[in-house]
Amino acid sequence: MKLISAGETAANTNMSAEAGEDLVRIGEMAKKYGVTLRTLRFYEDKGLLNPQRDGSTRLYTRRDKARLKLILLGRKVGFSLRDVKQMMDLYDPTGSNTKQLKLALDKSEKQLARLQKQRALIDDAINELSGSMSAVRQMLSERSAPQASAAS
Repeated sequence: MKLISAGETAANTNMSAEAGEDLVRIGEMAKKYGVTLRTLRFYEDKGLLNPQRDGSTRLYTRRDKARLKLILLGRKVGFSLRDVKQMMDLYDPTGSNTKQLKLALDKSEKQLARLQKQRALIDDAINELSGSMSAVRQMLSERSAPQASAAS
């Protein structure tokens, strides 16, 4: 099995079971997507990724890259790994994937509502903190003004 770097194109067809498929080692995969080796192993342990093996070397395919992009997107918007796995596991390359799409939409609507609620709470906290800071600045200016005039 021949390895190629992420930037190279597949010139040979004997690199994997699927002709022309780019295989990437774990270090390249981690660097390209800004994750740690430990993260990739964790995702593998949870059944989210399934790299090929050449001895003890993990070899990631285009499918693994696509799945990692989905995992990272899901995590970025606040989905749990369990939610991400549920949605990805419903994918059927030969089907219409309506069940997957419905589940993704349902989970997305619920997550959007959670995020909007969090944003409202954060906006309230920012307003409270800004008001408190203004009050403290006012107290500081009142207390330092007499000292400045007394020193003159």
